[in-house]
Amino acid sequence: MANPFSLEGKVALVTGANTGLGQGIALALAEAGADIAGAGIVPADETAEKVRSIGRRFVNIDANLMSIEPVTRIVEETLAGLGGFDILVNNAGLIRRADAVDFTEKDWDDVMNVNIKSAFFMSQAAGKHFIAQGRGKVINIASMLSFQGGVRVPSYTASKSGIAGITRLLANEWGNKGVNINAIAPGYMATDNTAQLRADEDRNKAILDRIPAGRWGIPADLGGTAVFLASSASDYVNGAVIPVDGGWLAR
Repeated sequence: MANPFSLEGKVALVTGANTGLGQGIALALAEAGADIAGAGIVPADETAEKVRSIGRRFVNIDANLMSIEPVTRIVEETLAGLGGFDILVNNAGLIRRADAVDFTEKDWDDVMNVNIKSAFFMSQAAGKHFIAQGRGKVINIASMLSFQGGVRVPSYTASKSGIAGITRLLANEWGNKGVNINAIAPGYMATDNTAQLRADEDRNKAILDRIPAGRWGIPADLGGTAVFLASSASDYVNGAVIPVDGGWLAR
């Protein structure tokens, strides 16, 4: 029986693949056999080097996802550079922290534009291609704040709650067209976005005390779930938001 987790011959587009969770996911998909396109405002040179060292191809696409202007071009460059398009990972994200009573319109708009607006329109552009070819996988990156309220991150909380919603919406619309749309909800991960929390001794201790695994997650922890959702092993999984959180939500 063929390996249902193999991504041989597949092409994956990962937004925000230059570092952190995006890099970890890109490398896991490459290890499973996929060629990778990385789209973002920061060149993913380190990720490209690591993917190529695995023996897979990598295409770097310069795109600022603060607006939806580059969305169509990103899909076109993926197809032109790698000859196909099978998997979209909406990973690019932004966070701004301030008390709700002080939160600015700019911090609201910037986060919402990257985290939810661009993710939806990237999914739309990918979906048109996937529906036409009769297959495709969309993996959205959600959050613990897709389930919880958070503190001092109003727009991030709203955007990640929205990611859970559009994941279910698109699964309802496209599930009978050969397209799977699911989400991964990372727990507290050791990335640039959480540097402030990890530097705060009290907050860091409070977070670790609640995580049954007793540690912050790392980007590689998402790899197995990403490969599962990108592969034929998940063909009957649709509209799911899968926590990868060390047990945070179980506490």
